[in-house]
Amino acid sequence: MEKARPAEPLVAIGNRRVRQDKVSKAGNVTIRYKGQLHHIGIGHAYAGWRVFMLVDGRNIEIVALDGSPLRRLVLNPTRNYQPQP
Repeated sequence: MEKARPAEPLVAIGNRRVRQDKVSKAGNVTIRYKGQLHHIGIGHAYAGWRVFMLVDGRNIEIVALDGSPLRRLVLNPTRNYQPQP
């Protein structure tokens, strides 16, 4: 009997690291970069949502669980909070 293949992912992740998080009541998510904790603003409207963060070095893409894009940014390591554009 042949084994079933896993389903194709909804989002192509390539060489990126994947992290799942929940948007806080304040409308942000956190990520650790080189030992420092950084907060990334998403928006109060998304509070409580579960999201995926696709991380490639300082390049971060944040998507909802259905794959819809919420934010894309290049992390500024000199700032603790990454405000919305």
